[in-house]
Amino acid sequence: MSKETSNPYQSYPYGQPKNTGYDGIGYDDYEEIKQTVYENIEYEHFKQYGKIGMGERLDEIADIIIETLCSTKDTINIAGEDYPAKLVKDKMLKITSSHIEYVFDCLDKNTTYVRNIKRYLLATLFNAPSTIDSYYAALVNHDLYSPNR
Repeated sequence: MSKETSNPYQSYPYGQPKNTGYDGIGYDDYEEIKQTVYENIEYEHFKQYGKIGMGERLDEIADIIIETLCSTKDTINIAGEDYPAKLVKDKMLKITSSHIEYVFDCLDKNTTYVRNIKRYLLATLFNAPSTIDSYYAALVNHDLYSPNR
């Protein structure tokens, strides 16, 4: 059986793991995980061309993704629910620059008090791959069909 057909992470859009090294997710060390995350979210592009103040927020987001990928727990708690670590890590590895922009947009529109911003960001990142399309579709529908236009 070839390595590609036996790779359980074939669905990753970027940075396909080469093996089952560090923590069983296909990386040998922290620096390899960090590099993959930076590539997935187009870190350098954001730093160079992003809005003022975005760089610090981007660093926070990247750190949360990297920390989550480095977790050695069997489960990771997201918004009060324990999920298998492999599911959470799979979603974190799917996050791209579009998801980061979506998360920033959600944060900018949030008007409620957030007690634990790290847990809030983790939940937002976890949900981003599953909710981004519906979010933008709802915005378009609102703009097109709103009676206040």
